[in-house]
Amino acid sequence: MVDNDGDEDRIRSERSFAERCSEMFIKNFMTKDLVTISENDSIDQILETFDKYHFHTYPVVNEDNILVGTIDQDTILKILLVHRAPRSEHTHLNAVVFQGDTAKAIMVPHPVSISPDEHLCTAADMMLKHKIDRFCIVEDGKLVGIICKPDLIKEVYKLRGSD
Repeated sequence: MVDNDGDEDRIRSERSFAERCSEMFIKNFMTKDLVTISENDSIDQILETFDKYHFHTYPVVNEDNILVGTIDQDTILKILLVHRAPRSEHTHLNAVVFQGDTAKAIMVPHPVSISPDEHLCTAADMMLKHKIDRFCIVEDGKLVGIICKPDLIKEVYKLRGSD
C-alpha cells in the first residue's frame, strides 16, 4: 500500500514554504547599520577599518552615499604582499591598483547590488547561481543595506522550522 498522505503533506509544506519565501523581502532583515569606506579614504584608513571591524568586504561610497565599489580582503592582501604577486598578475590594472593611494583607486567598481524589495528566495537563488557571498542593497542609487549568505541561511532556516 502506498502512503499518498505523506507525499501530499510534503507537497503542501513545500508549496507553503515557497509562498512564504516569496512573501519575505530583503528589506525586512538586511543589515542597515553599515560600516562603509569613503572613496577618498587613504590606504591607511582602509587598513584601520579592516583591523577594527573584521568584515570580509566593505562597500565604498561617495559623499552622497552612492555605492561606487567594494574593497575586499583579497584586494588588501594583494596590496600588502605586492612584492609576492605571481607573474600572471603583473597586469596594467593590477599595477594601478597596487600603486593606488585611495579607496577609489583600489576598489572593485560596479559591485553587485539588489533592491531592498527583492524576495528572500530570489536573492538566495542568485547567490547560489552566481557564487556571490553578499549583496549591497541599493535604493535610488544609495546604499541602504547589505545582506550576506549567513543572513539568508538564518532566515531560510526559520522558514523551514515553521513548517
